[in-house]
Amino acid sequence: MEGPKPEEISHPPMDQLQGFEYCIDSNPSWGEAIALGFQHYILALGTAVMIPSILVPLMGGSDGDKVRVVQTLLFVGGINTLLQTLFGTRLPTVIGGSHAFIVPIMSIIHDSSLQQITDPHLENENMISYSNGIWPSRFFSPLGMVPVIALVGFGLFDRAFPVVGSCVEIGVPMLILFIAFSQYLKNFQTRQLPILERFALLITVTVIWAYAHLLTASGAYKHRPNKTQLHCRTDRANLISSAPWIKIPYPLQWGAPTFDAGHAFGMMAAVLVSLIESTGAYKAASRLASATPPPVHVLSRGIGWQGIGILMDGLFGTGTGSTVSVENVGLLGSTRVGSRRVIQISAGFMIFFSILGKFGALFASIPFPIFAAIYCVLFGLVASVGLSFLQFTNMNSMRNLFITGVALFLGLSVPEYFREYTVAALHGPSHTSAGWFNDFINTIFFSSPTVALLVAVFLDNTLEYKDSARDRGMPWWVRFRTFKGDSRNEEFYTLPFNLNRFFPPS
Repeated sequence: MEGPKPEEISHPPMDQLQGFEYCIDSNPSWGEAIALGFQHYILALGTAVMIPSILVPLMGGSDGDKVRVVQTLLFVGGINTLLQTLFGTRLPTVIGGSHAFIVPIMSIIHDSSLQQITDPHLENENMISYSNGIWPSRFFSPLGMVPVIALVGFGLFDRAFPVVGSCVEIGVPMLILFIAFSQYLKNFQTRQLPILERFALLITVTVIWAYAHLLTASGAYKHRPNKTQLHCRTDRANLISSAPWIKIPYPLQWGAPTFDAGHAFGMMAAVLVSLIESTGAYKAASRLASATPPPVHVLSRGIGWQGIGILMDGLFGTGTGSTVSVENVGLLGSTRVGSRRVIQISAGFMIFFSILGKFGALFASIPFPIFAAIYCVLFGLVASVGLSFLQFTNMNSMRNLFITGVALFLGLSVPEYFREYTVAALHGPSHTSAGWFNDFINTIFFSSPTVALLVAVFLDNTLEYKDSARDRGMPWWVRFRTFKGDSRNEEFYTLPFNLNRFFPPS
């Protein structure tokens, strides 16, 4: 029996994703843009609440301190988002708190020299970091970036469905409803607006949050274990009662930051990890905004502004550093709206509600299993964008199959070893007498995208690399490396206010 002809099963590679009604530089109506911006703000609350909830109690902080850190994280995140969308990569990316800083911060918290502090207020020690925006992009290829972008999405798998399972009666209905609205019912329209697809997150969060409140008010969790009540109840966060009505975060609000050379190395590792993860997220955001891949000049510009953002994190005392919010990148694909203006509006909401404490705390009190259910979809979507870069490579090549498989597997397996070892031994696998070295190594290898980058880029640039440029996808990739390599770059990435006169693209 004759098989299918090649032209019947081939799908030609495409620079930009299709089916987006609004791409990076096109905008929905103001009403729709404001609603979409508020939706991105709601999604950004998940990380903004989760990181302080982990760190502040370990620092000896109260619920009031936790609220202030959440407010500060949102305030600085809003400013950084505006700076990034205006002067950085100009991609529609929300800038939020980074999980990469948790490892060195935990090391600082458990430093015996700091255990003598008895001040009941939250202690703040931030390494003020700045990146100069230089990034070795010439070693990257589409093949090398596939595991990195994919694991930016897959890297937080342990904070998705396991958290959904901590309150299945809320998390599972949220997961099912979000998939149903955003995918199966996406063609339902009101006044020619696909309302269920476009606002699936807002609608489902509202419905499940109300359902969770009903369960709480009816006494469904009255005799359940404390851990279940903490995850399921809507009145256990203590954010609303602890939040001030109006509070403007300001620099050095926790006092003058201290500096320790040993801890600085751990923070430097966290900065490096956050930049690697952000690089993958920028690449994914460019495809989900229906734009061309950001040229080296634009990527370096964005990383430089991210370094300034981390500097602001240290000055304001957010408790962590900055990175691109991966879940918000995924939401671009779920809504099929990649508009830069929508993200800038969401930044306005972040700043506004971080100042009006009570109102911001109301939305921040949404049970976390609701966010975790959304993560299952949006992080997976970002991971699939990473895998889509394989279309520019030859996946009939054993070399490419080897590199992709090994980088993906080690990117998942090595950090899992570091996590399990840390839980079992109460310290990371690297536990020499040099604390700075331990922090650096443990931070680097806790990150799935970082491990994947190290493995993929090393193998891709050492294993038969001279004869495999076409198989690696370099002919497609090269023309996007320079700003003038593609005429569309000027439309997507030119600075506003005619600033390109002073910062000409290279």
